[in-house]
Amino acid sequence: MHIHFVIHELFEGPGAFQIWAETRGYSIGYSRVYAGEKLPLSIEGIDLLIVLGGPQSPSTTVEECPHFDAVSEIALINKCIKAGKAVLGVCLGAQLIGEALGAKYEHSPEKEIGCFPITLTEEGKRSCKFSHFGSPAVVGHWHNDMPGLTEECKVIAYSEACPRQIIEYQNLVYGFQCHLEFNHELMELLIENSVAELSKSSDHRFVQQPEQLRKNDYKVMNENLFIFLDKLVMDYTKSE
Repeated sequence: MHIHFVIHELFEGPGAFQIWAETRGYSIGYSRVYAGEKLPLSIEGIDLLIVLGGPQSPSTTVEECPHFDAVSEIALINKCIKAGKAVLGVCLGAQLIGEALGAKYEHSPEKEIGCFPITLTEEGKRSCKFSHFGSPAVVGHWHNDMPGLTEECKVIAYSEACPRQIIEYQNLVYGFQCHLEFNHELMELLIENSVAELSKSSDHRFVQQPEQLRKNDYKVMNENLFIFLDKLVMDYTKSE
């Protein structure tokens, strides 16, 4: 099993995804675009593509952010989906998956930063990949936007602040607006690089400040993520 990460910023790294892949003994590849690394030219060796988050949006241009090429990332996502690869997008990555499938991203009703509960929809409760989550389940958040919806997709989970937290676009294609990969190491990087944003957002209902962000327990959400990923890999293996 080979996992390939598209990483937009140092402070939005793989976090718990990396721990999961390493403990399972999977091989790992990276496109750290912030460091000038290129997207893969071939997807032949990729089994699971994970596109992570970032402060950009799908409408961010190369002129605005030279290391982020939304058009090329959308093309890579499309290529992987058409080839039957497993594809998972987180935050910005989820929005890019929606765009790849013709669904325009939108602004979320509320800004969310911190740990807040999500609730499974009826579709989510019926899904074997999410049956272990419990409802509500506390997960990480750091976003202003949310992914678009296709006619065929299923909304798996929502929160009070955002109606699109987890989306099943296809059996092997998922968008997570929430961040189950957060851990204390990743959170420190986010806090360090978001001082101004956190200060300006202190009056928002769903924005936690650094003291609380450091106190949050990320263990359960990481465990839920690991179980989901194991189930996703099992489904992918069956489909080969």
